[in-house]
Amino acid sequence: MVTLSGAFAVGQQTAPVADAEKPDQSSSGSTDAGVQAVAPAKAAVVASPGEQFDPQIKKGSEQDVDAVGTRKIGRRGMSNWYSTNWELSVGRQYSMEVEKTSHLVTDPVVVEYVNRIGQNLVRNSDAKIPFTIKVLDTDEINAMALPGGYFYVDSGLILACDSEDELAGVMAHEIAHVAAHHAARAMTKLGYMEIGSIPMIVFAQGSWTGYGVYEAAQLAMPLSFLEFSREYETEADYLGIQYMYRAGYDPQGMVTIFEKLSALEKHKPGAISKAFSDHPATPERIAAVEREIATILPARPEYLVTTSEFDDVKARLERIQNKRGVGAKKTAKGPVLRRVGQSNNGAVVPGSTD
Repeated sequence: MVTLSGAFAVGQQTAPVADAEKPDQSSSGSTDAGVQAVAPAKAAVVASPGEQFDPQIKKGSEQDVDAVGTRKIGRRGMSNWYSTNWELSVGRQYSMEVEKTSHLVTDPVVVEYVNRIGQNLVRNSDAKIPFTIKVLDTDEINAMALPGGYFYVDSGLILACDSEDELAGVMAHEIAHVAAHHAARAMTKLGYMEIGSIPMIVFAQGSWTGYGVYEAAQLAMPLSFLEFSREYETEADYLGIQYMYRAGYDPQGMVTIFEKLSALEKHKPGAISKAFSDHPATPERIAAVEREIATILPARPEYLVTTSEFDDVKARLERIQNKRGVGAKKTAKGPVLRRVGQSNNGAVVPGSTD
């Protein structure tokens, strides 16, 4: 009898099961209420924790999974000028803007489920602040964590996932952005760039040269910000893998969702939010995640892949979006059909305008 929150389906990190030994996926395949077999997406093993474990990992370092929660990643100092109060204030301000222009999913079952997954990940992270987690009612595939722990998960992302560990992988990545103070560190780097441009501007004050230097400095900042963002995306991958592993999830979930989103963007441009498409899951990025899984995560006998609750919530969310007509185009003639959410198998849900 499973006693944790919800009924867990556990993926074993052992050799792939022979076809004759695999449980029947046509029915629940359960030997206990709500327990499912490993999701089909997990058939191909990409990397297993402990395969090439590095025994030289420094205690308390960013590579030390056992030190998660006690580390001070991105703490205030020369690389971060901003306080936690600043992060909370800025996050609160932007969260109000998000909610002014968005529709929230208010169904208590969906909201509680997503919040429970997120809070479990937060407890197993380096974050030092409480998180407020909400679900946006939109077909867009995205998740967004603002400074101060204001976290939004798009319903489109939930529908794009095939298993709970894939959803946890994206959420852990976003939690890592907050835990590592990426917004504050990015603002600090912008501050250094502004300070660095002052001497040149003062030297040529009042001349066209000075104006040109100022304009060049302003132009360079966004370009540098893109570079910083890529740096932070890599760190968020690195930390996010550790957080989902500590929360009990199969770390391969982050790899499979990255591959899925990458393939989806190639075949259906625009299906992924701009935030994701600006930082694509390149083969190099996926390979880096696989190396981390194999080298810094100790082996465990079992990992959480998915739950029957995930399937129930996903089906419930589809019904909610059908009822509300998310993304429906209203015309004066005939029935209106729409695509509910982007599914990974490309199936068109009844109601498609395509």
